Amino acid sequence: MKLVLKTALALSVAIPTAAFAEGTWFPYPAQEVTPAFSADGETSAVTYEALNAAEKAWNICVSFPHMKDAYWLGVDYGVTAEAERLGVNLNVVEAGGYTELARQISQIEDCVSGGADAIVVGAISFDGLNNVIGEVAAQGIPVIDVINGVSSEDISAKSLVSFHTMGYQTGAYLAEKHPAGSEPVQVGWFPGPAGAGWVEGAHAGFMEAVEGSAVEVLEPRFGDTGKETQLKLVEDVLQANPDVRYLAGTAVTAEAAQGLIRERGLQGEVDLLAFYMTPGVYTGIERGFILAAPADSMVIQGRVAIDQAVRILEGKDFVQHVGPEIFVVDPTNIGEVERTNILPPDGFAPVFSVSN
Repeated sequence: MKLVLKTALALSVAIPTAAFAEGTWFPYPAQEVTPAFSADGETSAVTYEALNAAEKAWNICVSFPHMKDAYWLGVDYGVTAEAERLGVNLNVVEAGGYTELARQISQIEDCVSGGADAIVVGAISFDGLNNVIGEVAAQGIPVIDVINGVSSEDISAKSLVSFHTMGYQTGAYLAEKHPAGSEPVQVGWFPGPAGAGWVEGAHAGFMEAVEGSAVEVLEPRFGDTGKETQLKLVEDVLQANPDVRYLAGTAVTAEAAQGLIRERGLQGEVDLLAFYMTPGVYTGIERGFILAAPADSMVIQGRVAIDQAVRILEGKDFVQHVGPEIFVVDPTNIGEVERTNILPPDGFAPVFSVSN
């Protein structure tokens, strides 16, 4: 996307969600992409305003890739809290991991057969859901693309940020520390599961940002965002590259690597960065174990997706392609960040159903 990029330092049960839905989260600073769904669209600053309430208790189904890490727990908080606030019914399903494309397709089909008025999808694959999305849309059921991105032209709206920008800002943070002409530094890079749209975007952005700097990126290590998988990849890189200075990648990578770095006495010698925010990453930055991460306000992305779905169902104006404004969090500004906008509340457990 043609974005004006800020500097790296810029700023299994159904349970009630009423306790988490109090307060008004909007207006919220955001970025609209025009033309909508365009890969090279222009972005402009907008202030996102949500509805005060839905006209009826619509049935909305949400499909997530998994809930194995705190990132998707944050999105779950966003969609369920917003459903409670607006007064709509919500059913959340998760496929179990980025290798489970067939299961996600089946779950989406089950959402339709179960009577969903709209479907919100956090996609496992950028292209792999296109057929089922087309089938759903052909039945007049709006599909909202949240977080990960899909290439289908049959979706009704997108609530997401550019992971290209997320990766770019992470790389730019390092490039600013190690500009061209300074001593080269090695970086282990862990983008996530190969083939996922958000991974490809983050990878491209990160590599673009470090190009021409003193940052030397080792061979990217792709893999599922389970902690065991990421920890094994980190161990392999540390074993093969004793001079590595930074490990950058998914939030799971940074979270999993903290203990390993401490165990091996590498604090101050190998620093960690994530290209998106989770509670574990936030705490790691607070405690000085993780250097930095951009915040994409995943809670707000979830809220916006539900608001978009209701607006579409009720024939109201809506922003077709929008995402929260991105900013990098590090020790210099973490005390100024409004935590509840970018992360779920402490103690929040997965919610799979909201009834109104």
